[in-house]
Amino acid sequence: MTDTRIRGGANASVPPTNVGARSADRAPAPRRRRTTAPGFPWILPALAISSGIVYFCIGYNGWVSLLDWNGISPIQTFVGIENYLRAFADPVFWGTLQHTVIYFIVTFVAQSILGIVLAVLLHSRVRLAGLYKVIIFIPVVLAPAIMSPVFRIIFAGDGPLNEFLRAVGLGFLAQPWLAQSSTALGALMIMQIWNTTGISFILYYAAISQVETDVIEAARLDGAGNIRIVWSIIIPSIRGTIVALAMLSAIGTLKLFDIPYLVTAGGPNFSTEFLGTYIYRQAVPLGEVGYASALSIILLVLALGMAILLNLRRNEDRKPKKGALR
Repeated sequence: MTDTRIRGGANASVPPTNVGARSADRAPAPRRRRTTAPGFPWILPALAISSGIVYFCIGYNGWVSLLDWNGISPIQTFVGIENYLRAFADPVFWGTLQHTVIYFIVTFVAQSILGIVLAVLLHSRVRLAGLYKVIIFIPVVLAPAIMSPVFRIIFAGDGPLNEFLRAVGLGFLAQPWLAQSSTALGALMIMQIWNTTGISFILYYAAISQVETDVIEAARLDGAGNIRIVWSIIIPSIRGTIVALAMLSAIGTLKLFDIPYLVTAGGPNFSTEFLGTYIYRQAVPLGEVGYASALSIILLVLALGMAILLNLRRNEDRKPKKGALR
């Protein structure tokens, strides 16, 4: 009897199988991506050491703020929260906070307006735009130790500013700018604006570069002018940058020390005193280390609170509005 079963061959009719599909079904699942940065273990020792030093210093400063101590004597008297109560009853302390608020508002608004205007102008077709960018940013890289003597000379009673005012017939405006309480703070703010406008310009220029040109061109076709485009399109688009710059400016103003100390040393009559200069005055010349430490802790709390509030505000701006397209 002949075996009629087909064992194989080129012309053999083999029923189709689903081997490929089975192989695909049996393929191993893709590996989950690592959520930990590959370089994190390498920086962990340095991060732990630096964090330990920072938090130890904060804790030690908090402990010293509870003492009556001059920083040198072995005698340390525990006074509890007396240094904090003294700060809240100190008129100079409240004066430093007032100066900080005024300084922040004026300098931030001025440098933001100048930064946005310069960024918009240099985004248009301007010849030598690269040279202008360098000129605008040069004050940022100059150290306060270099700028301060120059500005002291400019704002002196017989300085170039008053000489210029007299030369153009405005001699009645000449003032001893740094020697009187009514104008000293304003002179410092002018110096700060000149020094930091370059940072605002760079940040706003980068943010405006992300605004889609199609939206701006469509607005121009609808008849919108330059001011309308800046107010209705560019400023809403760079709101996150404005908030971030406000946070940096607020914290920087709270920690301000170099410009007031090098130009006016907090004077005249505490009219340019800030928390940074007041802390130094209490700690070094007066030897009130405990009180200075309490002021430092208050400064830390204010800076953290400002950062948290502005960060929450920034997160709210990022949330999609009701009815907005997602």
